[in-house]
Amino acid sequence: MQLFAIPTGNFKLDGGAMFGVVPKSLWSKNYPSDENNLINMAMRCLLIVDEDRKILINNGIGDKQSEKFFSHYHLNGDDSLLKSLAAAGYKPEDITDMFLTHLHFDHCGGSVKYTSDGNAFETVFPNATYWISGQQWDWAMNANRRESASFLRENIKPIEESGRLKLFDHPGELFPGIEIRFYNGHTEGQAIPFISYKGKTLVFTSDLLPTHAHLPLPWVMSYDTRPLITLDEKETFLEEAVKNGYILYFEHDLYTECCTLKQTEKGIKVDKVFKLNEIDQIIV
Repeated sequence: MQLFAIPTGNFKLDGGAMFGVVPKSLWSKNYPSDENNLINMAMRCLLIVDEDRKILINNGIGDKQSEKFFSHYHLNGDDSLLKSLAAAGYKPEDITDMFLTHLHFDHCGGSVKYTSDGNAFETVFPNATYWISGQQWDWAMNANRRESASFLRENIKPIEESGRLKLFDHPGELFPGIEIRFYNGHTEGQAIPFISYKGKTLVFTSDLLPTHAHLPLPWVMSYDTRPLITLDEKETFLEEAVKNGYILYFEHDLYTECCTLKQTEKGIKVDKVFKLNEIDQIIV
């Protein structure tokens, strides 16, 4: 198995929204903001190459929205989905499985693009099966008023229309060495991959833990639909992660790509910080 970080660019969101009820005087010590209270975040995806299978986990915001839409999110950085795939030695046509943790636009927007004539949509990964939890699919297709702005039909319906949508309804091993678990605090049926790699478990944290600064239990995003459930999910996950020595891979943390955790007198904290391409040195 080979693992490749696939950065797709950065975007900015309001720091207060990202840290909920936590005062800026506290969260800003762990994650910086600009003069407009915006924090810069990555959209870092993950490519898993395992024999003939090439599994991409999430694909960023895409490029088909309007300039007005993108202006709200202050896109920045030189990375893109296609550029990062090429740097790893692959093209969209090579991807066999496109796994989406959930269907918020910053995680799945790269699934779909305009056709060459600009009049319709088509999938970016023409040979891939698109995997989405059944719970999340139903939730997105019948979006509540709180989340509806994050579920864009043009990111979702063309996947179904392609005939390559595959829904799964139960946690467990979806691919060899990749276990999927459901977390429902952020959004219904968010599917988190636990990846067995050389005797260790790497967890693609998605929006269960968007950044290392979200480790404290009460530091829950305002975007989460059920913050009390998130609180319980985080507590259980973090205790398990410390006990079993999990490696966390952050999708949104601009400053911390991977880390391990440690138990301290003041709770669970970050231990080692490293890049994904340094993982073999860490697990020796």
